[in-house]
Amino acid sequence: MNTILYFSTQGSIYETRAYTRADIDRLVHDRGLQSLSSADHQFDFWFSSSAGRCQRRVNRHATELLMATTNFTAKNVPLLRGAVVVATHDADGDLDGLSWQQLDALSQRFRSLTDRDERHLTRRIVRDQRRRRRAAVPAAVPSQPAGASVRIAAAH
Repeated sequence: MNTILYFSTQGSIYETRAYTRADIDRLVHDRGLQSLSSADHQFDFWFSSSAGRCQRRVNRHATELLMATTNFTAKNVPLLRGAVVVATHDADGDLDGLSWQQLDALSQRFRSLTDRDERHLTRRIVRDQRRRRRAAVPAAVPSQPAGASVRIAAAH
C-alpha cells in the first residue's frame, strides 16, 4: 500500500492511498499531470498544470509545503492550483508510499516556514487573485447615461 498526501482544493489535507500513476491522475482530475521534486529528491509533488475553471484558486498548503521542501522562496515558488498529491518514489522511479518518518519530516519542514515567508506568500496570492479577477471581467464598454441622445451634425 502506498500512503500519499492529498491536498484538496478546499484546503484540507488527507492521507490516502495510491497504487499507480493512474490513481494520482484520478485524484488530480487527469488534466496534464506534472511533477516537481523536493530539493533532496525525496518528495514528489503531483499537480495539474492546467487547473480546471473551478480549480484556479491557489492551493496554499501545498504551495507552502513545496516552498518548505525546496530552494524556492516566497517570492518565486510556483503557485500550485487545484488538487495536489505528495508522494515519493522508489529506486526505479516508480510511485512509492510515504513512510511515517517521511510524514514526520514533512510536518517538521512545514512548521519551519517563517512569518516573513507567510506574509510574502500571502501578498503574492492576493495579487494573483486580483489579477485573475481583472482578467475575468470583460473590458468595460462606455455607455451613455439613460435618456441621453446622440447629436449628429449635418454637413452643409
